[in-house]
Amino acid sequence: MLEKVYKPKNKIRIVTAASLFDGHDAAINIMRRIIQSTGCEVIHLGHDRSVEEVVNCAIQEDVNAIAMTSYQGGHMEYLKYMYDLLKQKNASHIKIFAGGGGTILPKEIEDLHNYGIARVYHPDDGRKMGLQGMINDLVKKSDFPIGKNVKSCISDLESFQNISRLISGVENFSSLCKKELILIKKVMRPNVPVLGITGTGGAGKSSLIDELIRRFLNDFDNIKIGIICVDPSKRKSGGALLGDRIRMNSASDSRIYMRSLATRQSNLALSAHVSDAISILKASTFDLIILETSGIGQSDTEILDHSDLSLYVMTPEYGAATQLEKIDMLDFADVIAINKFDRRGALDAIRDVKKQYQRNNKLFDKNVEEMPVFGTTASQFNDPGTSSLFKDIVNRLINKKLFRFSKSNLKIPLNEKICIIPQNRIRYLSEISEENRKYNKWVEKQQKIASSIYNLKSSINFFDKKNDKDVINKIKLRLNKMEAELDSENNNLLKNWNSLSKDYSEPIYEFKVRNKKLRIKTFTESLSRLKIPKICLPKYKDYGDILKWLLQENVPGQFPYTSGIFPFKREGEDPTRMFAGEGGPERTNKRFHYLSSEMPAKRLSTAFDSVTLYGNDPGYRPDIYGKIGNAGVSVCCLDDAKKLYSGFNLVDSLTSVSMTINGPAPIILAFFLNAAIDQQCELYIKKHGLTNHVNKKINKIYKDKKRPKYYGELPSGNDGLGLMLLGVSGDDVLEKNIYNAIKKKTLSIVRGTVQADILKEDQAQNTCIFSTEFSLKFMGDVQDYFISNKIQNFYSVSISGYHIAEAGANPITQLAFTLANGFTYIEYYLSRGMKIDDFAPNLSFFFSNGIDPEYAVIGRVARRIWSKALKYKYGANKRSQMLKYHIQTSGRSLHAQEIDFNDIRTTLQALYAIYDNCNSLHTNAYDEAITTPTEDSVRRAVAIQLIINKELGLSKNENPNQGSFIIEELTYLVEIEVLKEFDRINERGGVLGAMETMYQRSKIQEESLYYEGLKHTGEFPIIGVNTFLNSKGSPTIIPEEVIRSTKKEKENQISTVKNLKTNFSNKSEEQLKKLTNSVLDNKNVFKVLMETSKYCSLGQISNSLFMVGGKYRRSM
Repeated sequence: MLEKVYKPKNKIRIVTAASLFDGHDAAINIMRRIIQSTGCEVIHLGHDRSVEEVVNCAIQEDVNAIAMTSYQGGHMEYLKYMYDLLKQKNASHIKIFAGGGGTILPKEIEDLHNYGIARVYHPDDGRKMGLQGMINDLVKKSDFPIGKNVKSCISDLESFQNISRLISGVENFSSLCKKELILIKKVMRPNVPVLGITGTGGAGKSSLIDELIRRFLNDFDNIKIGIICVDPSKRKSGGALLGDRIRMNSASDSRIYMRSLATRQSNLALSAHVSDAISILKASTFDLIILETSGIGQSDTEILDHSDLSLYVMTPEYGAATQLEKIDMLDFADVIAINKFDRRGALDAIRDVKKQYQRNNKLFDKNVEEMPVFGTTASQFNDPGTSSLFKDIVNRLINKKLFRFSKSNLKIPLNEKICIIPQNRIRYLSEISEENRKYNKWVEKQQKIASSIYNLKSSINFFDKKNDKDVINKIKLRLNKMEAELDSENNNLLKNWNSLSKDYSEPIYEFKVRNKKLRIKTFTESLSRLKIPKICLPKYKDYGDILKWLLQENVPGQFPYTSGIFPFKREGEDPTRMFAGEGGPERTNKRFHYLSSEMPAKRLSTAFDSVTLYGNDPGYRPDIYGKIGNAGVSVCCLDDAKKLYSGFNLVDSLTSVSMTINGPAPIILAFFLNAAIDQQCELYIKKHGLTNHVNKKINKIYKDKKRPKYYGELPSGNDGLGLMLLGVSGDDVLEKNIYNAIKKKTLSIVRGTVQADILKEDQAQNTCIFSTEFSLKFMGDVQDYFISNKIQNFYSVSISGYHIAEAGANPITQLAFTLANGFTYIEYYLSRGMKIDDFAPNLSFFFSNGIDPEYAVIGRVARRIWSKALKYKYGANKRSQMLKYHIQTSGRSLHAQEIDFNDIRTTLQALYAIYDNCNSLHTNAYDEAITTPTEDSVRRAVAIQLIINKELGLSKNENPNQGSFIIEELTYLVEIEVLKEFDRINERGGVLGAMETMYQRSKIQEESLYYEGLKHTGEFPIIGVNTFLNSKGSPTIIPEEVIRSTKKEKENQISTVKNLKTNFSNKSEEQLKKLTNSVLDNKNVFKVLMETSKYCSLGQISNSLFMVGGKYRRSM
């Protein structure tokens, strides 16, 4: 039965957002939709919002309530700080609502309720009340009038709070505010300019306004800007989505006031109260007022009645040139911006619009190039077209004598647009799918030819016994024709088949890896003393069957690598990853040593706290402080990296490090590489008896300073390697030539992976921090640095489907989107002039494994599609054709009910991964659904892999999936569907074009809702969740032990950053200047960052790069 929707008595406005350093926006997106459909006006801020941003927004928007989600820890400090800040700013009437799944414990909920938080919802509330029931509760508690008494607000019209309340008064109780409006109109300054901006929906008005505001703020130090944005109300519910703020990074500046209005009437672009709202702003001290309309179509001329200067925003996609004659605003607008100017047809569009503007305004005496029509790409940071538009607007305001500033000092950058995918390469995905289909058809034809050859040879043998020469001669003629049609390489494959089978039947198999000869035993012995083959070949006789198997399956280590990229698994190194991340570097270091203590190979996988994930430094501000070291390890500088991996020789061939970080990945990578280099410097110092000499140098450097240290005792197994040079770099204490030689050698042999997949972040996980174009440029610089420095054993990116799956995508979508992203990186790197075989070996992949049938073949399909594309589309060598991937078992399949059952699911998923020859594997702990895993639960998770690899008999065979009819059928079906998805993405302009229309996000969300719907109804059975419940109904489990960072650990991290900034105050400014100049001069930023990272913190580097590379702009 559907819950009845509550009907509010008052006009209710609610701010919705996800908390600071938290990219989990799926839940708040669902909630804000339901809040809106319940009749409320929703100001949605999206993910990663600080308390101050949310509170200032709530006050400016004069809302009834704030609704937050928090899934990354730190919720106690965050929500209490929000309550305190509202109280401090005399806004304690604004109610706070929150939810965070199982991450907010019942006892914490009780504490927050006692503190004054209106309601924190728990998963069990959702089960009892339903989604609409929870929203009804929230809306009912927020249903009170705003703006009924505004008399006291007139006294201080500089106060944003008073301005907000007056606007609410005229919106909600206009008849009661007549006296106040008369007073306002007496004191308002009529010459304050109003810039009216309108345009069709989807033209990118909000992004363009944000870029214009940023330029106003940078160009004029003490400017104050008031912004009014109008969005349409829903006719049916009366609710409205006021979504402009989500795109406006500049709105959080203290010089900006922004108010979102709903039209509260249908088919109109403006609210009836816009005129009064403008009057209120003119009565304050603003230098400029910007009015943006909702944009309802070709006729948006209403805005002219309220503007001194009008800007019309459109895109190149308006249809035929005759459509321009229907756009009223081209008759009246002072300035026109053709935004999204990077799209196909933009040059034709600007020519046609200029001509139309010239005709409409009868400006035939002027050159058409002089028309005020500008091509802009607001999504690109520092776009020259947007800067030209800005200069024109400023000059017009000055000429109208409406602007108190005399001139603009903004310099228009001459830099060319960062081109990610050249226009002539936009069809790359369809070219790949066409190439793969072509290959598959060719295989079918060659198979038939080979089968015919086999049958003809069998016939010759048959008739030879009968001595029928005439028939034999006729058959031989046919045979010669068939053999001529068989590809010569395929002929060689068939000739070598018996030899290949013999090689695998020998007790020892010899092969080469990177010119190194390896000898591997081909059999293991069971307890029953049977010889179990590691690689089992088919017993086919028909040449066609053999050839098809060789061309589509083949043995591991041979094209198309369907069953694996290496001939045999590496002995002595299971694919097990030791995953850890909690507290400070010391605690995670201890966990790493615990997990790897009995393992021959140290494969360390690092989870970072959300402060680090978003490129920030630890600090005392409550919304930051609460998240330090929670849900991951805090790493804010080079010394943290040294402590984190201390005691592990980072260049040992059996050691590799994986770092799960994306937005600030290049910075963390620079910390890591410098830590590895300094480890080897330390070993050199000790080997050559330089310890005392070096210590004297370090003591001199830190004579009057506080030297960094490892907090606490070293854990068992940690010999202290990496700690000698805390606070200094190897080049501070060694001769330059010695340091450079050590650096060169270290970079050439260090092993590991950094995730750094910015496309996936934009599509699914939301830990982007820089503008997308700059992030991709940064990735390209990292790869370029890898090529220049011959870094061949480290993966510069882990192209990730895991987070796409965690966001809700099904396995086919996960695979298709991930491979498409991989091919996008290839196209970008090629466009920068890199050679395919120089960078393809540095690319790796990361997939999720659920229990769906398609997960059984996700690796084999990925390897097959990748290798065919790399070989035939890109002409790459064998090493480049080999797709390497990591598997993590599904976090989404971990449930907070009956958590003991989670290990069963994880075991089945691990079995899929191991049978499919993944290159590394992380098994989730069963209790991750409710807390950070304990040592015991992590040990159980590792044991799952060990039991499969060491005890399960069938796992001794290394190609168990080959020969299975269902596996072959699934492989075929999934491959077809992935290629179809490539075509769908291609139709939307490739990966980047599809991202612009949010195709990937929408598809992921649709698939997530489909799963959740089936789960909710029980059509998709989940044991212990919606069926086979225990006698208590299988409630959500409350963890006995919750892993959180300690106060001491947080204090240590804050001290580390503070001391770093003090110790290097003389060097950091110079280094940061070099770094920003490298961006402005279009040099390799990562090369400079390798030096900057020795002296600066993560936050210092991020903030400097924001200034020149731009911040990520959220989307709805």
